[in-house]
Amino acid sequence: MTSPGRYHLLLTLDGRPAMHGWWEKESVARRQFSSWVGERGGMPGVRMTLTDVETGELLTVWPKAP
Repeated sequence: MTSPGRYHLLLTLDGRPAMHGWWEKESVARRQFSSWVGERGGMPGVRMTLTDVETGELLTVWPKAP
């Protein structure tokens, strides 16, 4: 079975998964992350994470911790 992509973007609302996306290229995943933040970053209870699933590294998060 083929992996959906190395970079996983997850949007949760009040802790529940609402949207997912996977991309092979980090640059594409980061652009999509920025797009999602612009479109959905103001929603109540929203959290977005971008993770490199090969290394397990959390690359970025929205909202940023104070």
